[in-house]
Amino acid sequence: MLNIQVPGLLPTATYQPGALQLMALCLLMGAAALTYHMLIGVAGLLSFGHALYVGAGAYLLGILLERTGMGLIPAMILTLVLVVLLAGLTGSVALRVSGIPFAMVTLAFAQAGSVLVRRNPGSATGGEEGLSLNTEQVPAFLVGVSNTRNLYWLALIVLVLVFAVVTWIQNSRAGRLAEAVRENENRVRVLGLKPYVAKLLVFVVGGTLAACVGMVHLLLQSGAVPKTVSADFTISLLVMVVLGGVGSRWGAVLGGVLYTLLDQRLTVLAQSDTIQAMPAILRVPLSEPLFLLGTLFVLVVLFMPGGLAGFVRRMGARYGGRTNRKKDPVDLLEQSA
Repeated sequence: MLNIQVPGLLPTATYQPGALQLMALCLLMGAAALTYHMLIGVAGLLSFGHALYVGAGAYLLGILLERTGMGLIPAMILTLVLVVLLAGLTGSVALRVSGIPFAMVTLAFAQAGSVLVRRNPGSATGGEEGLSLNTEQVPAFLVGVSNTRNLYWLALIVLVLVFAVVTWIQNSRAGRLAEAVRENENRVRVLGLKPYVAKLLVFVVGGTLAACVGMVHLLLQSGAVPKTVSADFTISLLVMVVLGGVGSRWGAVLGGVLYTLLDQRLTVLAQSDTIQAMPAILRVPLSEPLFLLGTLFVLVVLFMPGGLAGFVRRMGARYGGRTNRKKDPVDLLEQSA
């Protein structure tokens, strides 16, 4: 990796622990946004509870490492099994309804998980202070500031694997069925296919991949905090996907990276002497990172429909002279039926 300075974007040179930590976090949030793309971009499922599975991956792994003395790999495998069961149970209930009722049911599950984490049952979750990582069960090359570069490469590997799995699922028959359900569920039923099964598969796969992100996030941050399970985090994932472009895999990744980078660096910028020295009419809004992120989101929605991916497609069509018209997934299913 090149050891270069990127003033304003990275706190240190690219191969220093501070920059590596931030870049690894950006990669993980890109992967998390990609798992949310599985729901809203593939199956058209607007979930307000996706953070539950990211938090479940982080907290379950942390608890297993702390309470059972298991090694990292066995604990991660057991965590994934438990999350598959959790996603299957909650998904089978939530998918009995659709639209806004579905969103509310997923929100209820996430809120229940958030309350459970904050109440700290059996002193297992750490309550409001969060859960610290038990480093005794973690390989030495993943512990400590000096090994941040290894965590960065681990985050990159997770992003690549998540992207590969999402691409595979989306291009499979089950993925095309889920896309067809998103476009016209009634036509899918007329073909004699089962929309519920396709949506449940996408829901469970998205939740399981989100748990993978949560586990690596635990290692990167050396702990888990209640915010990881909150509805606010799910809203952040939704904003990432919208910024990147709903329906685009690489757009979701780009949106996650951009949002996280801005969220981290705008906080530092808001506390800088330059901002504090400005007149109040400028200082007040510029010292609120969420205000700036919200403004960016509104501008993208108003002037860049389709997000960053949509903007790139339009520029490509304008200057490249090509228009890639996507075939209706329902028509594809009818042709193969």
